[in-house]
Amino acid sequence: MNLGDILTTRQIVSELKATTRWEAIDELIGTLVEAGRIDPGHREAVVSVVKKREQSMSTGIGFGIGIPHASTELITEVIAAFGRSRGGVNFDALDNQPVHLVTLFLVPQGQFQKHLHTLAGIAKVLRKEDFLTALNEAQDAAAMMQVIQQFSVAR
Repeated sequence: MNLGDILTTRQIVSELKATTRWEAIDELIGTLVEAGRIDPGHREAVVSVVKKREQSMSTGIGFGIGIPHASTELITEVIAAFGRSRGGVNFDALDNQPVHLVTLFLVPQGQFQKHLHTLAGIAKVLRKEDFLTALNEAQDAAAMMQVIQQFSVAR
């Protein structure tokens, strides 16, 4: 499973307003609610499960990348939201640097293998320098989605 499979333009925020990881998580979950991917009544429960996972260890993996994620019984398929912050988000990242790209994803409860494969696939593409450059140059969510789809095909 790759980013191109689980994102739509409506699930991409081309300029996050968030300045902290908690705000970024909340903003991206709000995007998933607005896109119809999370039931509005489940919003707070989803925020809670992602924040609980994040409190155990920051998913700011370094190199300007954050990948908050969690499993929950409140969804039936893998879903994601993607955000870019040109100014950077204080994510308490492993390298203590601001995060500029945040990919939040959720996996249905009990799908551990799918969770690991999704995380690995996202981390792999986010480490490609040409992908990061193209994303940074993209003007809006639609252009970012084109980049994501281009790089999500087998390479």
